[in-house]
Amino acid sequence: MSPAMATDGPALAERLLQRLERAGGGGLGSLEAAAALGLEHQQLVGAVKSLQALGEVIEAEQRSSKRWELTPEGKEIVQEGSHEARVFDSIPAEGLPQSELMKLPSGKVGFSKAMSNKWVRLDKNADGGPRVFRAVESVQDSVREKLQLVQQGEAESLEEKDRNELKKRKLLMEVIIKTYWIRKGSAFSTTVTKQETDLTPEMLASGSWRDLKFKAYNFEALGIMPESGHLHPLLKVRTQFRQIFLEMGFTEMPTNNFIESSFWNFDALFQPQQHPARDQHDTFFLQDPAEATDFPMGYLRRVKKIHSQGGYGSQGYKYDWKLEEAQKNILRTHTTAVSARMLYQLAQQEKFTPAKYFSIDRVFRNETLDATHLAEFHQIEGVVADYGLTLGDLMGTLREFFTKLGISQLRFKPAYNPYTEPSMEVFSYHQGLQKWVEVGNSGIFRPEMLLPMGLPEGVSVIAWGLSLERPTMIKYGINNIRELVGHKVNLQMVYDGPLCRLDA
Repeated sequence: MSPAMATDGPALAERLLQRLERAGGGGLGSLEAAAALGLEHQQLVGAVKSLQALGEVIEAEQRSSKRWELTPEGKEIVQEGSHEARVFDSIPAEGLPQSELMKLPSGKVGFSKAMSNKWVRLDKNADGGPRVFRAVESVQDSVREKLQLVQQGEAESLEEKDRNELKKRKLLMEVIIKTYWIRKGSAFSTTVTKQETDLTPEMLASGSWRDLKFKAYNFEALGIMPESGHLHPLLKVRTQFRQIFLEMGFTEMPTNNFIESSFWNFDALFQPQQHPARDQHDTFFLQDPAEATDFPMGYLRRVKKIHSQGGYGSQGYKYDWKLEEAQKNILRTHTTAVSARMLYQLAQQEKFTPAKYFSIDRVFRNETLDATHLAEFHQIEGVVADYGLTLGDLMGTLREFFTKLGISQLRFKPAYNPYTEPSMEVFSYHQGLQKWVEVGNSGIFRPEMLLPMGLPEGVSVIAWGLSLERPTMIKYGINNIRELVGHKVNLQMVYDGPLCRLDA
């Protein structure tokens, strides 16, 4: 029979059945059967499993046994001798400089073992440096002899301490051999008949199904996994940011109101009504409902006064503040509007208590769409309110926050924001781009924003923010933001996107 036929599935199975027939009723071991048929054991195991799938043709009991085998290094020693014996043989009568001996392939290991066996001696005071000499006339390579016994299948003749020593030297390994004990089944036959898997209309019409053998239905088989939902990369990165804030003791702010009044989005932040950011070129205004009507009137009057007349040590902006402008509804341009609401609620408490808030949600800007800008994106914001907070507290908090993101090289650059003073842009050194890139904005909220809310005079509020899209694009290697969000998103990218791990 040709080698191709010997490894053919049905032919191999039939050869095994014929071998089992000759073995009688006692059964047959798979190792012995593989050797008798001239096959690899794994090939024979495949034939056993294919016969098991046919029903009661055979019975196969799985058994496990342990045996000792030589490692590749052990096989090398059987061929060429142990490291220590090779070192001994390489030393001439006049000795060998230790430095030269250590350059030999077996030098380091062999010298150590030969010294332990007292086969060689080291003369450290020899001319020209330390020199190695033979200490005995001849040696017996017992390591090689023991490994030869293992190779001949006589590992059990070795004492346990000898086996353990060889195993420790990684010359010997204990392997578990899984075999089968094969017996005839109730439907034993020396020929393999293909079992049908489908009952067809033709079989029913002709009645041929009565003479056919059908494969048993496996009710335990797992079906095809159904398609399931996948988390978008933005959501994966958002989860990591959220976990960092929670680990730092922050409380998440409610951010479910995408529609905000101009009062909370701009006026409460001491942003003047003629500021360019409030123009239609930068902000989406609502037509219906176009205006908000529910405001805390006492607070609104204080905000109007600080804008138009000044107060709390500030001269204000000295312009005619209009309620109609503050009432205009917009799609919020930043989540700082939510921070303003939370700080106002904090100020209404009977006794002030320090607070740490964070938010991660969508904001909307009337931007020109390009590879790095969208009309909506996610803003990450952190706010800390307490007595006596300084610029040093802000910088320290930022260092801790960004360190948890895996960003350790930071620089701070003075900047301008209408509602923070002092203000800082945060830069990090990007190893890939080999330059400093902006990663966020920060500052201390102005007294003109905080004192009209009713917060005590000694309370300072530090804050910082960054986008969610930029770190996501960097983390997942996305160059165009429209490939991350919008109708051009490749859904396969969402399916295949790995879990996000920010390297701390």
